[in-house]
Amino acid sequence: MNRKKTSWLVTTLLILGSLLILFPLYLTITIAFKTPTEMAGNLLALPKSWSFDNFAQAIEMTNFFNAFKNSAFVTVFVVIFTVLTNSLVSYAIARNLHKKFYKFLYFYFLSAMFIPFPIIMLPLVKQTSAWGMDNLVGLIILYIVFNLSFNVFIYIGYIRAIPVELEEAAIMDGATTWGVFWKVIFPLLAPMNATVAIITSLGAWNDFMLPLVLLSDREMATLPLVQYIFQGQFSTDYNLAFASYLMALAPMIIVYIFAQKWIISGVMKGSIK
Repeated sequence: MNRKKTSWLVTTLLILGSLLILFPLYLTITIAFKTPTEMAGNLLALPKSWSFDNFAQAIEMTNFFNAFKNSAFVTVFVVIFTVLTNSLVSYAIARNLHKKFYKFLYFYFLSAMFIPFPIIMLPLVKQTSAWGMDNLVGLIILYIVFNLSFNVFIYIGYIRAIPVELEEAAIMDGATTWGVFWKVIFPLLAPMNATVAIITSLGAWNDFMLPLVLLSDREMATLPLVQYIFQGQFSTDYNLAFASYLMALAPMIIVYIFAQKWIISGVMKGSIK
């Protein structure tokens, strides 16, 4: 009897949670295909005619393909270098956590998770501008650094559960420290690497604040940044804006649909280990 009550409660919560996610997505899709005249009617109604005119205008207004290229460039390189560098740093700390210096590094990185971005925003802008890093390359470097604190936290917990005997056996076979990491540890981190890669790609693709304060050249604008063009002083063109929003979020929705099994796999294996 208790099991049925618990099951119904969980099912109800899942349905409510799904509606909270799907309803805004439904509004985004329907408004993107509506005309301004239809917006004055029933907001929840489907469009009378599914026209792509809003998408064509949004592409022209935002220089969509250039912004898409910038976002793709930033996201791809951030994901690659985040996985490579963050896993390497985490391995070095995890295997030397008994030493004071590495323990200090571990807590130093963790403490960065509790520093709000607005506190460091102004000095960061001044520093990156002085160093000539107010461009896409500088944006990539900052994302890699900012991701380090959280990724070190989740990587170290996973690495410490990997038996040290595997590394000792590789060393006995003549492997160097670099060889042990790349040939033994890194392949075993595949589920966690996939999880970190997906979370990092979502964060880099959807971020608005850092590109806003860092990038001064409009040609370097990323997709979230060009959405700002639809915000007028007194009004917002919701049809064009939602069409542009839909095009901007579609790639990440597709990525998540195909990669969600890797996230679940990484979380499950991490919890079991």
